[in-house]
This record gives sequence, structure tokens and C-alpha cells, in this order.
Amino acid sequence: MSGNSVIEMVDVRRYFIVGDFVVKALDGITMDIRQGEFVSIMGPSGSGKSTMMNMIGCLDRPTSGIIRIDGTNTTEFSERDLAYVRNEKIGFVFQQFNLLGKLSALDNVMTPLLYARISPRERKEIAIEALERVGLGERMKHRPNELSGGQKQRVAIARALVNNPSLILADEPTGALDTKTGNQIMELFEQLNAEGRTIVLVTHNRELGMACRRQILIRDGRLED
Repeated sequence: MSGNSVIEMVDVRRYFIVGDFVVKALDGITMDIRQGEFVSIMGPSGSGKSTMMNMIGCLDRPTSGIIRIDGTNTTEFSERDLAYVRNEKIGFVFQQFNLLGKLSALDNVMTPLLYARISPRERKEIAIEALERVGLGERMKHRPNELSGGQKQRVAIARALVNNPSLILADEPTGALDTKTGNQIMELFEQLNAEGRTIVLVTHNRELGMACRRQILIRDGRLED
């Protein structure tokens, strides 16, 4: 693991107004995630882990504080710049897969590449390589409704890899899977991490979180020791 930080959060706060109350979803988070780490963000429902994921993934803005991605302060970025960061630097894997039902596995994986300035032929080659990497080379023409839950998640992981992001952000990636299939997905993440990928896994599942190399624990919007 190198000393380069992929994500840095400095005194990050995210407050929401609900009626007459201020909800402190994040209340002074300072932490960093370094290149090549395999980290879990763990906490019960309402702890702030989903809000923290949204901060890391540039899906929301902090009320105050600084967030750096690959050393660049993104706090004051425009929506267009944040979209660029999400597409180029972060690969997302979600619990419910978020695949497009009318598209084949190959077309789903190619989708993030539509915004890159590369030829259709090269986009297809990159997507095929990503699907083969996750063991779905023979299923690339199948639509999501023709795939098992584990296969759908592998398609989602292949989609997350195609832009060669510096960070893979996985939100409860085994939550919709049975135990055996979930273990297979975790093994795939471990292989990707062994190749040097930085992976952040957000979960309320203690067993899943403890399988990662490092744990970040959050409760009531604050980090626990």
C-alpha cells in the first residue's frame, strides 16, 4: 500500500433540517483512505454511513469541511465537475445492481464508456475484457432477467471497472444475495484489491465488514475508536 490518499475528509459535516430540528448526519468526520486499501465503513441504520458514502462518491455536498479526491479539493466543484469525478475516478457497485433491464450485460458494461472519447470498437473491447475478468465472458449477450443475482452483481462490478477508477465504492454489495453467492462476490473484491484496486465497502453487516483489511466505524454521525 502506498502513502497516497485516494479520499481525504477534513472536519466534514452534513446537516439536514427536518421540521424544527437539525439532523447531524455527519458531525465532524476526519479520515483518509489510501491507495490500495480495502476498507469497510460500518454502522447501524441511521449511523451516517450512507451519508458518508454519498460524500465519498460525490453524490452530495457537505454542509462544511473539505473532501479531497486524489489530492484535489472537490468541495467547491460544479455539478459538471462532480459528474466527471464520479465517471472517471469512482466505480459504483450497488445492492440492487442498478442494471438497465433492456440492455445486454455487454451493453450495460459499455454504458459508462459512452462519455469517454474512445471509439465504439474500443468501448466494446474494454467491456468484453471487464466481463471476462469477472467470469462472465459467456453471458455477455444475456439481459439482466436472464442472469442470477450473483451474475448481475458481477456485471455491476465489471461496469465499475471499465473506466479504470482509482476507487471502487460498494454499497451493501451482498445484501440482495444468498450467503454462498455473497462470499463469491467478496472473493472477487479480494482479488481486485490484491491487484492494487482501492475498495470501500459500506455495510451494516459486521461479518462482511470485518472481512475487509480495515474498518471505519461510525455511529450518530461520528467516528468511533
